Amino acid sequence: MLDKEFNYYLEHQDELLPKYENQYLTIVGDKVVGAYATAAEALYESDAKYAPGTCLIQLCTPGNGAYSVRAYSRVCY
Repeated sequence: MLDKEFNYYLEHQDELLPKYENQYLTIVGDKVVGAYATAAEALYESDAKYAPGTCLIQLCTPGNGAYSVRAYSRVCY
Protein backbone atom coordinates (compact mmCIF):
# COMPACT_ATOMS: atom_id res chain seq x y z
CA MET A 1 0.00 0.00 0.00
CA LEU A 2 1.96 3.30 -0.24
CA ASP A 3 5.33 1.51 -0.44
CA LYS A 4 6.30 3.60 -3.47
CA GLU A 5 5.55 6.86 -1.63
CA PHE A 6 7.34 5.82 1.56
CA ASN A 7 10.38 4.60 -0.37
CA TYR A 8 10.44 7.91 -2.23
CA TYR A 9 10.50 9.74 1.12
CA LEU A 10 13.29 7.53 2.47
CA GLU A 11 15.41 7.88 -0.67
CA HIS A 12 14.98 11.68 -0.83
CA GLN A 13 14.77 12.57 2.85
CA ASP A 14 18.10 14.44 2.85
CA GLU A 15 17.02 16.48 -0.19
CA LEU A 16 13.60 17.26 1.27
CA LEU A 17 14.83 18.40 4.70
CA PRO A 18 16.22 21.82 3.75
CA LYS A 19 12.93 22.85 2.16
CA TYR A 20 10.33 21.00 4.25
CA GLU A 21 11.78 20.30 7.71
CA ASN A 22 9.05 19.92 10.37
CA GLN A 23 6.29 20.09 7.77
CA TYR A 24 3.82 17.35 6.92
CA LEU A 25 4.27 16.27 3.33
CA THR A 26 1.65 14.75 1.10
CA ILE A 27 3.38 12.39 -1.33
CA VAL A 28 1.73 10.78 -4.35
CA GLY A 29 3.86 8.35 -6.31
CA ASP A 30 7.28 9.92 -6.47
CA LYS A 31 6.25 13.54 -5.98
CA VAL A 32 5.59 15.88 -3.07
CA VAL A 33 2.20 17.42 -3.84
CA GLY A 34 1.71 19.39 -0.63
CA ALA A 35 3.46 20.64 2.50
CA TYR A 36 1.58 21.67 5.64
CA ALA A 37 2.29 22.98 9.12
CA THR A 38 0.05 20.49 10.91
CA ALA A 39 -1.02 16.89 10.41
CA ALA A 40 -4.68 17.97 10.57
CA GLU A 41 -4.19 20.48 7.76
CA ALA A 42 -2.36 17.88 5.65
CA LEU A 43 -5.12 15.34 6.21
CA TYR A 44 -7.92 17.82 5.50
CA GLU A 45 -6.35 19.12 2.28
CA SER A 46 -5.28 15.67 1.07
CA ASP A 47 -8.69 14.17 1.81
CA ALA A 48 -10.29 16.78 -0.45
CA LYS A 49 -7.96 15.99 -3.37
CA TYR A 50 -7.08 12.29 -3.19
CA ALA A 51 -8.93 9.06 -2.63
CA PRO A 52 -8.20 7.30 0.68
CA GLY A 53 -5.08 5.15 0.49
CA THR A 54 -3.63 6.92 -2.55
CA CYS A 55 -1.31 9.39 -0.82
CA LEU A 56 1.14 9.33 2.07
CA ILE A 57 1.27 12.02 4.75
CA GLN A 58 4.73 12.05 6.29
CA LEU A 59 6.35 14.39 8.81
CA CYS A 60 9.65 15.56 7.34
CA THR A 61 12.31 15.38 10.05
CA PRO A 62 15.92 14.23 10.19
CA GLY A 63 16.59 10.60 11.09
CA ASN A 64 13.96 7.94 11.55
CA GLY A 65 12.08 9.37 14.54
CA ALA A 66 9.00 10.30 12.52
CA TYR A 67 8.49 6.83 11.10
CA SER A 68 9.95 4.42 13.63
CA VAL A 69 8.00 2.88 16.45
CA ARG A 70 9.73 1.39 19.46
CA ALA A 71 7.85 -0.67 21.97
CA TYR A 72 9.17 -1.36 25.42
CA SER A 73 7.93 -3.93 27.88
CA ARG A 74 8.31 -3.97 31.63
CA VAL A 75 8.35 -7.74 31.50
CA CYS A 76 11.79 -9.32 31.96
CA TYR A 77 12.70 -12.67 30.47
